[in-house]
Amino acid sequence: MAAGPGDGPRLAELLAEGRRLWEEVETGTEPSSGAPAVQDKVRQGLDALQRAAAMVAQLELFSENEELEEIASADLKYLLLPALLGALTLKQVDLSRRLEHLESARAHFWRFLKLCRSYGLGNFHLPPASPPGEEDGESPSPGGPAAAQPSLVAMASSRQAKIERYKQKKELENRLASMKTSVESGQADEEQIREFYILQIQKWISTGLEEMESIDQEMVILRSRGAVKQSSAPPHGPSRQVRTPLKPFILTRDAAQAKVFGAGYPGLPTMTVDDWYEQRRRQGVVSGQSVPQRTAGLTDEELQKQQEEKKEEEDDEEALQKARNWDDWKDTHPRGYGNRQNVG
Repeated sequence: MAAGPGDGPRLAELLAEGRRLWEEVETGTEPSSGAPAVQDKVRQGLDALQRAAAMVAQLELFSENEELEEIASADLKYLLLPALLGALTLKQVDLSRRLEHLESARAHFWRFLKLCRSYGLGNFHLPPASPPGEEDGESPSPGGPAAAQPSLVAMASSRQAKIERYKQKKELENRLASMKTSVESGQADEEQIREFYILQIQKWISTGLEEMESIDQEMVILRSRGAVKQSSAPPHGPSRQVRTPLKPFILTRDAAQAKVFGAGYPGLPTMTVDDWYEQRRRQGVVSGQSVPQRTAGLTDEELQKQQEEKKEEEDDEEALQKARNWDDWKDTHPRGYGNRQNVG
């Protein structure tokens, strides 16, 4: 249940605390808005502003059926509560909930602008209550038909409106800076206080319009990314080919060895090298070219014996060639050739 005006901090104190925390976050010197100290201020500021907004609703300070003159000058500052809530909501950095935060901030800004419009505060076009693409329940498509894209005339008009809003905002900031000292020190009269709060509201109207436009653009990007991820994801999980796991077996050189090992290890099947390569070739794991070629009708022992005999023949031929070379050298060099030790 929302706290009443007499329970806990007063309404003015909650608004002042929330606004102070927003200003500290906005003008802070922290290198990142995601720093724990910054996010603590964001949470504290949101809590204070939400409690203040609950009090305003309970007291029914504002109504769309009344005129601006009916609002007390001291109550005008509470019109800023939805705008401050929207600004602090945007300062949250949880990427997994970014779309949720954007929707919440947009709703705060829209309520603020709608209330200002009903009181005749500012001459502006009220944006739609729902973001673009949500009126028909479909997400906007960035690559839609050309007719859905804004025309050059509309883009030029929007750019001109932004320039005018920027100029008005700078002018309002200058006027507010010149009045701030007298209002905060209590030296300003009621008329000056009223003007000061109305100028603040008009400045936040410009800020709210800018933020809503930025929010709509970011929401289009986030939703299009989500649509791309869903369309690119496989419908039934990964399409990678699942290979049948190999069962354990004993690899032997030939059929004779397979019989020996098969008799000693009846729990494990045996397989020769040729059989293993043939099985892998049928599974498509190895090609036919990678299968080692073997001489038909010969066992591994016979192949090994042939290789040893071939090596011996090559060794004998090399030794015979060395002996022939030595005999030729002795024929041309008599005994004692090259010995000059006894020559005087």
